[in-house]
Amino acid sequence: MRLQHLNLLLTLARTGSMRAAAQVLNVSQPALTKSLRQLEEEVGAELVVRTPKGVRLAQAGEILAARAAVVMREIEKAREDLAWHLRGAEAQVTLGVSPAAAILLAPGAVARYGARWPQVRLRVRDTLYPQALERIRSGELDMALGPLPETGGGGDLAVQPLFESQSVIVARASHPLAGARHLSELAEAAWVLTGPAQGPGDPRALYADETQARALHLQLECESFSTLLALMPQLDLIGIMPQGFLDRYGPTLGLVRLAIADPLPKTVIYVTHRADAPLTVPARRLLDALLGEAAQLAAHP
Repeated sequence: MRLQHLNLLLTLARTGSMRAAAQVLNVSQPALTKSLRQLEEEVGAELVVRTPKGVRLAQAGEILAARAAVVMREIEKAREDLAWHLRGAEAQVTLGVSPAAAILLAPGAVARYGARWPQVRLRVRDTLYPQALERIRSGELDMALGPLPETGGGGDLAVQPLFESQSVIVARASHPLAGARHLSELAEAAWVLTGPAQGPGDPRALYADETQARALHLQLECESFSTLLALMPQLDLIGIMPQGFLDRYGPTLGLVRLAIADPLPKTVIYVTHRADAPLTVPARRLLDALLGEAAQLAAHP
């Protein structure tokens, strides 16, 4: 299976047209058709379905295209790695960060990395952990900072713990329940769910009693803690956020921490990358910066 065959399949998936794909690849349409036929003969399956509007990938084509995309990204990374090593050319690293990591770890690590490796372009993407793992697998992200699901990352991912983030329960200062001391006092409150269900921002995880947890009134769902910060000062809602978030933004927004006596969870923040593909040299240097910043956080919490 040749790389040009994989590139052909990805181009067909992207354009949805034999003619457009031929133009992108700078080949004639008969030549493209011949190459496609060779690839289909090699894999023993139909990869493309012709429709009145053009072409689309068959099921076998979708399976192969998903793998092909990873292969092509790895080849591009290898080229960047070699160019960076041999000629000092510009390289890039893409890092996904969760909200807690963005506040607590990323600023220091990015500053440390930029000072040491200014020729590397670092792309930082806001990412929630369920999507982060798939984006690492697909090659969109070189690595990600954030929590992991209870099932872990999977054997195909390399995972290292960096630091713990304390969760706190918050509300605006004028909330009638701002003086609550126990979770039982919040059982009938209006809550906000932040991020994915069963994630660090899900209040149902605070209650050991499953019936009580299911009975919680989730009035609002937010995809990120930044949205939560924008809405909570205007609403009588109870929410969960990382302690670092509250320390940074709470005072200016009129948000307060509820002095709950019950134990509250801590979320472990990990750095995750693919185990079956080596990191590029610039990505390894970023990992070093992240580990160094995490060690400094642990020494000076």
